[in-house]
Amino acid sequence: MSQSTTDQATKPRRNLSVWGALGLSLGIVGPSLAMSGNGQGTAAAVGKAVPLIFVLGGLCILLISHGFIRLTQRYSQAGSAYALVGKTLGPRAGYFSGWGVMITYLFFAIGNVGAIGSFVNAFLANAQNSAHPTQVPWLVSGGIGLALTGFMATREFRSVVRTLLIIEGIGVASMTILTLVIYLKGGNAHHGGVDFSAFSFKGQNFSGIMGAVVGALLSWGGFEGAAALGEETSDPKRNIPRALLTTVIGASVLFILVMFAQSIGFGTDAAGVKAFSSSGNSLASLGHTYVGQWFSLVLSFTAIMSAFGCMLGSAGTAGRLLFAFSRDGVGPASWGRLDKRGEPTSAMTAVIAVTLVISVVSFVTGHPAMGLGSAALSDYFYYSTIGAICLMVAYLMVELGTIRHILTERKELMKELIIPIVGSLLIIVVFYYNVKSQTSWLAAPFVAFAVMAVGLLIGLATPGIAEKINAGLNRDLSEAEGKNLPASSGHGSSPFPTTEV
Repeated sequence: MSQSTTDQATKPRRNLSVWGALGLSLGIVGPSLAMSGNGQGTAAAVGKAVPLIFVLGGLCILLISHGFIRLTQRYSQAGSAYALVGKTLGPRAGYFSGWGVMITYLFFAIGNVGAIGSFVNAFLANAQNSAHPTQVPWLVSGGIGLALTGFMATREFRSVVRTLLIIEGIGVASMTILTLVIYLKGGNAHHGGVDFSAFSFKGQNFSGIMGAVVGALLSWGGFEGAAALGEETSDPKRNIPRALLTTVIGASVLFILVMFAQSIGFGTDAAGVKAFSSSGNSLASLGHTYVGQWFSLVLSFTAIMSAFGCMLGSAGTAGRLLFAFSRDGVGPASWGRLDKRGEPTSAMTAVIAVTLVISVVSFVTGHPAMGLGSAALSDYFYYSTIGAICLMVAYLMVELGTIRHILTERKELMKELIIPIVGSLLIIVVFYYNVKSQTSWLAAPFVAFAVMAVGLLIGLATPGIAEKINAGLNRDLSEAEGKNLPASSGHGSSPFPTTEV
């Protein structure tokens, strides 16, 4: 096989702009999905203090994003944390981090099978004036979404990210309208009205707050998805950091405003909190109350599409990471090759197959049961929380890699060192408070740590893995260097991109 043929089989095409990178990050974050389904578990844990938890989550993600921004200004590769950590802490650490991100998006894809099922049934309930509306088994509707994801995986990825941008654009516009209506009507006057004590620590314990932060972080999970497009985005050292920062800041402002609107919309007293925590689709429920049934149906549909977009983006990112591993010799060779359109179809097929198998097992066994009143919503929260904790492990590795990067290569940025240090400490604190209250070995944190332990064992026990990864990363990054603009970006002194972005 000639060199040019080999490149075509293993090197993606650079045909995405900054909007393409932003589309993937937004698609995985899924603002409509996050705001429709992530507040319920948080409300059950901390009552009316949901907006406060999202303020803390936004600050945590902003700190964490600094590491991804700084490292993607230097490295661009399809492996996201795999490459970023691999080049700063070493190949085995890179594999461990990349494993965490890949497993994260696999679990996000699995969780979104349940999310689609939950939101489809919420849509059907909204459309029927009946005390006993017709419902569909969540595996059926979620399985259809997974089949569509498989079909989209055979399309050019540029079309996929355009689809993600359109989906989330409609969803964000709809939830923004609802938020403004709730604010203008003064919230639920019978259950607390506009109650700014939702931003207060009063009545909350530190353990409960830290435990709820992981649930909130589900909403931002995937902001770094654009980092997996380092070989498919034009001028990646400029456009990838720009997409990451835009996603984090935009999503943080949106989430805090929307979650406060939802809290006062349902009400901040006990009855309001109960209604919030038990809603199958919180935005749709509020849309029905504050605007009308037609708007509730619009919000229900956008939530379904957002869950599908998140599944599509998650499966696409997991497939690209699996492709990056396999291309570097850590996985079957067939998963490390691209089809004739330049897409990692074999790796994507493997991701979709695993997602289907685990979803079927969950549906048949009834596990997990999280007491949310909906098996589909329990499936979403359980698997997405596992994914979020795995992602936090990968985030921790990126923070450590950033610390070393600054100390060894970017000493002019020494004053920024406090950012990844504080970010690392926050992640460790969140881990502690999510583990200390668990009583079952099947609890999401323990399953997540067990899965990460498997990745660690593979990284330590596989013969020659360090040499394979190091050779692969050096090859991929050197080729990327040759295709990029001169390395003038990424050397500013501010904590986030300025002129280079």
